[in-house]
Amino acid sequence: MIAGRQQPLVLVVEDYQDAREMYSEYLRFSGFDVIEAANGLEAIEQAVAKAPDLILMDLALPKMDGWEATRRLKADVRTQEIPIVALTGHALAGHADGAKKAGCDSFVTKPCLPDALVTEIQRILGSGRKKGSRQAARAGNG
Repeated sequence: MIAGRQQPLVLVVEDYQDAREMYSEYLRFSGFDVIEAANGLEAIEQAVAKAPDLILMDLALPKMDGWEATRRLKADVRTQEIPIVALTGHALAGHADGAKKAGCDSFVTKPCLPDALVTEIQRILGSGRKKGSRQAARAGNG
């Protein structure tokens, strides 16, 4: 979490408005600050502008899909350390492997219970992986 923030900031990337609002409201209820994007292009813009602590990424998106958005975010020094959790209805084993190859840190299959999603987000944020280097990159030091 960036210094000065009271709560972790999660970027919810989902093209279906109802689902995006449902996840966002539940995450707010669970103690997160939330920003939203409806496609991969918006996700990249929001990630660069707001530096969220975690991105919840649908993979099937209009304009730019979540696979490509994830690859671009992981290739950009400004966003490469932000954990990305793939949230998708594609449940085949190959999809989980493809998501990891694109750069996703975790994979959650829809539909999922909101509590399970919050648990996974807390697990990823609590793991503290590369937290120091991510904060340094945000500060322009690395």
